Amino acid sequence: MRRRPFLDQRRPSFKRRWQQRPWWVRLALSLLLALACILLLAVLLGSPDPGASPSTSTAASGSATTSSPLLRQRSYLEGANDALNMTDEMLSARSYSRQLMDQISLAKTYIVVAKEANNLQFAAELSAQVRRAQSILAHAAAHGDTVMEQEGEKAIRDMSVLLFQAQQLRYDSGITIMKLKGQIQSLEEKSKAEADKSTKYGQIAAEELPKGLYCLGIRLTMEWFNSPELQRKFSDRSPAVQSNLRDNSLNHYCVFSDNILAVSVVVNSTAINAKHPEKVVFHLVTDELNYAPMKAWFALNDYRGVTVEIQKVEDFTWLNASYVPVLKQLQNAATQKFYFSGSGNRGTPIKFRNPKYLSMLNHLRFYIPEIYPELDKVLFLDDDIVVQKDLSELFTINLNGNVMGAVETCMETFHRFHKYLNHSHPLIRAHFDPDACGWAFGMNVLDLVEWRKKNVTGIYHYWQERNADHTLWKLGSLPPGLLAFYGLVEALDPKWHVLGLGYTTVDPATIKEGAVLHYNGNMKPWLKIGMEKYKSFWDNYVDYSNPLLQQCFMR
Repeated sequence: MRRRPFLDQRRPSFKRRWQQRPWWVRLALSLLLALACILLLAVLLGSPDPGASPSTSTAASGSATTSSPLLRQRSYLEGANDALNMTDEMLSARSYSRQLMDQISLAKTYIVVAKEANNLQFAAELSAQVRRAQSILAHAAAHGDTVMEQEGEKAIRDMSVLLFQAQQLRYDSGITIMKLKGQIQSLEEKSKAEADKSTKYGQIAAEELPKGLYCLGIRLTMEWFNSPELQRKFSDRSPAVQSNLRDNSLNHYCVFSDNILAVSVVVNSTAINAKHPEKVVFHLVTDELNYAPMKAWFALNDYRGVTVEIQKVEDFTWLNASYVPVLKQLQNAATQKFYFSGSGNRGTPIKFRNPKYLSMLNHLRFYIPEIYPELDKVLFLDDDIVVQKDLSELFTINLNGNVMGAVETCMETFHRFHKYLNHSHPLIRAHFDPDACGWAFGMNVLDLVEWRKKNVTGIYHYWQERNADHTLWKLGSLPPGLLAFYGLVEALDPKWHVLGLGYTTVDPATIKEGAVLHYNGNMKPWLKIGMEKYKSFWDNYVDYSNPLLQQCFMR
């Protein structure tokens, strides 16, 4: 893999992180800040001891002036009066306007606290006094006068009574701050618990088989076994079709999936956007359960002359526990407990314990040269993609002696090696650069000739065997792929493979230019939790007028 200059991975800005916090957290923090400012102001503006004599006060003042670092800035503060739009009246110890403004600030804080305590009557009375004080200040400002003594004293006295009552109601600053801190802590704990629940339920929803797909599989199975004509379509293929499966002058695609509808979208979107669909050959591999319905679907539907081959993974008898590390690990009791036990390691997130990550269909991508020994180059596609452009150009791209062509994903929200691998492990630390660019599975050009020369499958086996205890990585087939293909990947233009439609927001311009759209993430377009704004790209290639789909899918 070609090394790229390290890019500064800056943390999100303070403004962005502030806006991402829930509204109640922002409100509570704002209240705490306001109360802290008020307390500080009260300390700084505290009155001198009334029992002290003038001479003592003067001496103390002079002493303080020479000793206090805060008061040594007196001349600077006086010089800032004009810039701060202050008047002598506001700076006076008997300034009604300043006292009113201080009371308004404190009263606004108590209003929020009173509402939080459901004391709506008290909050309403405080609000009325705030409006009255604001009206007095506005009238004085409009006429260029000072606040009238009689009017100001009455307003200050009435507000003082309410503020004193607020303290009696335990709305004083110290207690309020402690109460708000407790509430914030409690809400943060509830938020974390809800987030954990959301993740768990989202994972369950993503793993569930939708009723419509289950129905489609059942009906297609019945069609297959009730129709000898459909069965003959696959068993009695012409020599020309058989020859296409091994012809290296054609464009070969492979998809490994147990989702019939998803695979049909991949094939259909590729065929519709291909300049020469007759040169497109799809090699599909599924499991025993979906083998018959998959064959029935592609026997019933034609995709502009595209050649389709369907196999089942159970027929690859050489894929056994003595050869495949993943299958060997499945026989281990600790591995079975890690992936299949609901009580497993509670410190491990549920997504890391998904059994699909040990599925042979998921790891079949590491055996492509052995599955198709007569092919020189293939394009590997995941089943959660949609093709928007002709992909024939990818078969002529120069990989510069590398095994794979892939789109790198080390920019923006995507990650480098240290995000996928445990770099505290000495084996990983000794062999791999933590800042190396990651890349994405889902749309990959594979040079099978170079693959065989460099024994990539053997490298994959080496690392998979050393991860039997899950200490090198935890999740999926991408981490072992990063290790097996390390230094053997040619970076492709990002427009060939647009990621993120299954979990995040993607720029519309990027989607429009993308050749392949990838719904990586939990929110697949065939699920109810799929992102509505991106489902239309997938639905465009589903023929909902098909009688079988009409029977199984309510639209």
